Parts: sequence; structure tokens; C-alpha cells
Amino acid sequence: MRLLSVNLGRAKAVPYTDQPEGVTGIDKRPADGPVRVAAPGSEGFGASGLAGDRVCDTRHHGGEDQAVYAVAREDLDDWERELGRELTNGSFGENLTTTGLDLGGALIGERWRVGPELLLEVTSGRIPCRTFQGHMGEQRWVKRFTEKGAPGVYFRVLEPGEIRAGDPVRIVHRPAHEVTVALQFRAVTTQRELLPRLLAAGDALHPEALASARKYVAQYGA
Repeated sequence: MRLLSVNLGRAKAVPYTDQPEGVTGIDKRPADGPVRVAAPGSEGFGASGLAGDRVCDTRHHGGEDQAVYAVAREDLDDWERELGRELTNGSFGENLTTTGLDLGGALIGERWRVGPELLLEVTSGRIPCRTFQGHMGEQRWVKRFTEKGAPGVYFRVLEPGEIRAGDPVRIVHRPAHEVTVALQFRAVTTQRELLPRLLAAGDALHPEALASARKYVAQYGA
């Protein structure tokens, strides 16, 4: 279990985003050397947790609970076969491209030690958006990505550190519940009747998903 690459994006003007200035940092490329990772601040003010990486639309992206985004190389390979085209590391706008890890099976609140210093905590899967669809250039991309159910993983930063390609990834804590990223993603997208099950993850869950689960229970019961 290790990092294949650490990917950074620069602000780029594109026609397919509703970001007020018309720019996005979704086009990420592997960094040549080490990258410092730290908690970026709250959503709307903070951006990426990676030094040198741009998150342009801080209304919906970045912040403490989406500080780092990871995608498995195995999932990119699967999409390559389906789309019939090459997907380089960083193609999905991910900061970390991993190998040897089942990201859909990661538990909300699971903790990863990346390299010798960095400690990350799983918060949620990635919800696809218009900018992602425009970046990919694939018809019905949001729907296809959602149906596939392999959303990658967002993290918060618990302990900062420097990372680089080739660093080992160790799972150092798995909480005592069964709320996986795959379950969380289905609950907030296509199977909202699963929302009550998310409450078992408690405050480790992304605040928006936690609020949705609590609202659903208040309205419909558990």
C-alpha cells in the first residue's frame, strides 16, 4: 500500500465551471518532489491541504473536511478500460493516487499514516460536479460516475507532514462501525433510505453528510 503520485493543480480558465472567476484547479499533475500537507482552514476560507495546490471554488471544495482527495490507481485502470483512453495519475483531480488500497471499503473515521509524519482521517466520498464533467469531456459523466460508486476518498488532516511518490500508506486505526465510503456515497446520492446508517460514524463523518442523515431521521425516522 503506497502512493504512486502526489498531484497538484494550478488555476486554469475553463468554460465549464460556475466558479465566479471561471477558473479551476482540477487539472492536477504529479509533483516532482516532496509536498507539505497541513489542515487548510474551514470550507469557504481554506482550500487545499497540499502546499502548491489550488482549489479555486472554495464555496464547495477544500476546507478542513475535504483537505486531501485520493483515488486508487486500480479505479483509474477500470475507467481506462471502460472509456478506452489513458487516464494519467491526477486525471480525476485527485491529490493522491494510491495502489493496493480499497478506497470504497475505507471506513469513515479510518486513519492513514502516509510516510513518516502525515496522519489523515477519512470523511466522505467525492460527489461529482459540473466542473468534473467538463474536465473529463465525457457525456453523462456525473451520472456514470455516480452509478459506478467508486468515488475516491476525502480526508481531513490530523497531523501535518511531508509526503512524496513512493511513500508507504499504513492504516493505523479502523473505527468500530460499518459505515464505509461506498455506503456513505450511496446514501447521499442514489439510496437516501440508507442515511440513518451513517449516524454510526458520528462526528468523523463530513458535516454535510451528517446533517443530511440527522434531517432524514428527524423527518422519516430511523
